[in-house]
Amino acid sequence: MQINEISTGLYDVLWKVPVKGSMALNIQPEFDPAFTLKRAGEEALLDGFAVYRYRLAGEQGLPGSVVRVPNLRNTTVDVLVNIALEDGVHYSFVMNPKDPQVQVPQTPSSLQVAKTYITLGVEHILGGIDHLMFVAALMLIVRGWSMLLKTITAFTLAHSITLVLATFGLVSLPPPPVETMIAFSILLVAVEAVRLRRGQTSLATRWPWVIAFAFGLLHGFGFAGALGDIGLPQTDIPLALLFFNLGVESGQIMFIAAIMALVWLLHKSVTLPERAPVATAYAIGCLASFWVFERLGTLFA
Repeated sequence: MQINEISTGLYDVLWKVPVKGSMALNIQPEFDPAFTLKRAGEEALLDGFAVYRYRLAGEQGLPGSVVRVPNLRNTTVDVLVNIALEDGVHYSFVMNPKDPQVQVPQTPSSLQVAKTYITLGVEHILGGIDHLMFVAALMLIVRGWSMLLKTITAFTLAHSITLVLATFGLVSLPPPPVETMIAFSILLVAVEAVRLRRGQTSLATRWPWVIAFAFGLLHGFGFAGALGDIGLPQTDIPLALLFFNLGVESGQIMFIAAIMALVWLLHKSVTLPERAPVATAYAIGCLASFWVFERLGTLFA
C-alpha cells in the first residue's frame, strides 16, 4: 500500500493485491471513520497483481490514525505500507495476518524502517525454497570450515552487488529467464555434488566459491525482483536496501545453522548411510529439474 499526500488532508492510495489463479485476494484497506475512501479509476492487472487506486480525504492528518485490512486474517500475505506526507515525512511498516492493523506513529523512525525491511528479508529467504536449495547444494560440495566461509561470503557478496545495481535500475534482467537460470544453477551444483562422491573433481568442487559468486550474481536479480514487488520507501532507499540484505543474510545463516545442527543430531543418534549425501544431491537435483522445465514452460508460454 502506497499512500501519498497530494495536498493537506488529501491522499492518493495505491493498493497492490496478489492474484491467485484468475482472482485477486479479497482484501481491501480501511481507515478511521474521520476519513473517506473512494475508488479513483479502474482495477488494473500488473505482473501478477491487481492494482487499485483510491482517493483518501480527511480533516485530520494520518499520523495517530489507524490503518487496517480486516480480511488479512484469512490470508497468508503481509502488507507493506509506505506513507509519504506533503512535508516530506515518510513512514514504512508491515501488517500481517496476526495483526492486520497498525496505528500510524506521530513521528517517523529510521528504526521502524530498519525493523520492517530486515524482517522482510528474513521472511523472503526462508520462504524462497529455490534459494535455500542452492545454499544446501553448495554445502554438499564444500570441504572444510574455511572453504564454507569463503563460499558463503562469495555468494553473499555477489547477490548483494546485483541486488543493489538492479534496485537502482543500473542493470536489469526480465524475471522469467532469471528464475529459470536460478533453477538451472541448483541443478548444476547438485550434479557436481554427485560427481564429487564418485571421485571426480571440477572447478565447482575445487573452488566452490567461484561457482557461488557466479551464480550469486544471478540470484541477486531474484532478490531484486522480490524487493521490487514489495516496494521501497523513496526517502529511505539505502537504509531499506541495507536492512533487507541483512535480513536475507540472517535468514541464510539461520538455514545453514539449522542444517548443520540437524546433521550433527543425526550423527549422534543414528548411523547415516554412506550414500546419504548422494541421495540428498539427487533429491535436490530432481526438484531443480522440475523447476527448470516448469519455468521453461512459463518462459515460452
